[in-house]
Amino acid sequence: MGQCGITSSKTVLVFLNLIFWAAAGILCYIGAYVFITYDDYDHFFEDVYTLIPAIIIIAVGTLLFIIGLIGCCATIRESSCGLATFAAILLLVFVTECVVVVLGYIYRAKVEKEVNHSIQKVYNEYNGTNTDAPSRAIDYVQRQLHCCGIHNYSDWRNTRWFKESKNNSVPVSCCQPGISNCSGTLTRPADLYQEGCEALVVKKLKQIMMYVIWAALTFASIQMLGMLCACVVLCRRSHDPAYELLVTTNSYA
Repeated sequence: MGQCGITSSKTVLVFLNLIFWAAAGILCYIGAYVFITYDDYDHFFEDVYTLIPAIIIIAVGTLLFIIGLIGCCATIRESSCGLATFAAILLLVFVTECVVVVLGYIYRAKVEKEVNHSIQKVYNEYNGTNTDAPSRAIDYVQRQLHCCGIHNYSDWRNTRWFKESKNNSVPVSCCQPGISNCSGTLTRPADLYQEGCEALVVKKLKQIMMYVIWAALTFASIQMLGMLCACVVLCRRSHDPAYELLVTTNSYA
């Protein structure tokens, strides 16, 4: 009965190690996705520490490749030292992912404040050229999120670019797709996106942070199962005479 329990735990461990390798790739992908996406929106928040959860997620993903290798070798070779190391590293990663969840919630709560604080400044820096970073950022966000202005398209009236251009129009990135000959003129407001960008940017950034949080929670649960299985194999190997006898018999065979 004890041997059956050990075999089952070892089988689960091997299966979990395969999951760890898959998880490593998924976590690295999520971290890279957060980096790339935040790079498109980085003009709308000033707190660089918002990227800390993504950095940790990538580090954890890299570490999971190593964990999977150690776990497979330790399980196949029935190494007590290897399994103990495997369980200890899993515990470290588990704690790290719990930290990611906490940081994710903290920075998710700060996103709205950050965007509210900086978005007006970014719109005031718009000059309509592709060589200007704030201008590219605003045009990108307006096209991607289908929005115009901070709260609506009329906010453009208060920007320096609108006052200097004196053509009573907003950037063409405010034009709805499928509208022919849209120049952004305010005489044809129906051609423009009606929703403002501030709320949509906040929603997008919070959504991205939730990806990180859910990924950390999911794989933390899997790692908890891995730790339990490793502990079961270690304990039964130490205290089950039948198992020790089987290992000794097999080594002499």
